[in-house]
Amino acid sequence: MSPVEEPRGTPGRPSAQPGDAGATGRRRTAGPSGAGVRFDEERPVTVVLVRHGQTAMTVSRGYSGSSEPGPPLDATGRAQAASAAELVDRVGRDLWGDVPYPGEVVASPMVRTQETAGVVAARLGLPVRTDAAFREADFGAWQGLTSDEIEQHWPGTLEPWHVDGHVRPPGGESVADVGERLRAALDGLRGGGERTVVVVSHAVAIRAALGVTLGSAPGTWSQLRVAPASVSIVRLYTDRRDEVAVAGAPSEGWGPAAR
Repeated sequence: MSPVEEPRGTPGRPSAQPGDAGATGRRRTAGPSGAGVRFDEERPVTVVLVRHGQTAMTVSRGYSGSSEPGPPLDATGRAQAASAAELVDRVGRDLWGDVPYPGEVVASPMVRTQETAGVVAARLGLPVRTDAAFREADFGAWQGLTSDEIEQHWPGTLEPWHVDGHVRPPGGESVADVGERLRAALDGLRGGGERTVVVVSHAVAIRAALGVTLGSAPGTWSQLRVAPASVSIVRLYTDRRDEVAVAGAPSEGWGPAAR
């Protein structure tokens, strides 16, 4: 006669096993539907990443990096900056109401980001702090060139720069290099209590910030759409289980918040 296993747990219910959520004793933290899953009460630092508005090189599709301070915003870019400012002004109010209203504005030193940040900061009633860690990728010898011009002079190198992530242009940075810089820049904002920081930056830099937050490979970051004056949001925790809350939301069409 085979031995009979003793019953475990409550009749009719499966017993908790090691590794089960119920065995840890920690409850899932309450939050908005769809928010990142947490099992603690830590309140993170929220970083609102705003890409600068349109410039002449945005239109010409030239690679506009950090080796030159310009170009400035064009008329469309200035209007986009105003739209971005209206959207950011709604953060912590009638949009993403579970985060604090912005209390700091940081910008890359490039002319286009300083101009965009000035419009955003004026809307929020805050000064602008400059941090070169949030500058755009250094495109080296590719600076100012279109993709066709790069392909003409350096055949077969532009696609690997985007999809491999570790290829460097002559005298410039790889996507992975930008990621390491942005990882350190975000770490500089991490901790210090719950707050919201607006960072005005660039397409490649914001893709890198989103990519390192997710822990994805640098070669995948070019799959993120970061349009001019778009808004992305990451939330930084001390245990580095960070959250991407928004990626590349267009700023046009939202309108101002009701006051």
